[in-house]
Amino acid sequence: MAKVAVVVTNLFEDSEYTEPVNAFKEAGHEIVNIEKEAGTVVEGKSEGEKVTIDKGIDEIASKDFDALLIPGGFSPDILRGDERFVAFTKEFMDDKKPVMAICHGPQLLITAEVLKDRDVTGYKSIHVDIKNAGAKLHDKEVVVCGGQLVTSRTPDDIPAFIRESLQLLK
Repeated sequence: MAKVAVVVTNLFEDSEYTEPVNAFKEAGHEIVNIEKEAGTVVEGKSEGEKVTIDKGIDEIASKDFDALLIPGGFSPDILRGDERFVAFTKEFMDDKKPVMAICHGPQLLITAEVLKDRDVTGYKSIHVDIKNAGAKLHDKEVVVCGGQLVTSRTPDDIPAFIRESLQLLK
């Protein structure tokens, strides 16, 4: 089973964290929540879902994980302001490990400059950013690129996002 790093901070979109994480756990995958400091509790923006952080970004390395999940909401925009999270995200893409990003999640990938010539989707308000990053934008519920990257647009797309992400984690 895969060990999945989840980069998350305050104001994440609750369902874009809880539903994939629960599905991954049910399938037997290990989840490790990562933010600036272990033990911190971060809160979702819609339903006030609380997530306890397992590891601080300075305690871990991408080589310790099999895959990366980037939930949406404001969390990815906040995290991309910290070069440690950008570098961590870039390493997964460079190492061709599975990366799953929903809604605003691709913002971390945009800042890591790893979307050139990739097939991607995301929340409507970041479509221009995705195109400016050199990606091929597709306005579909889920886009899988190169057997490595899974992206989706909104909470409505979560079932398709989970389905394709679980396929990638097999």
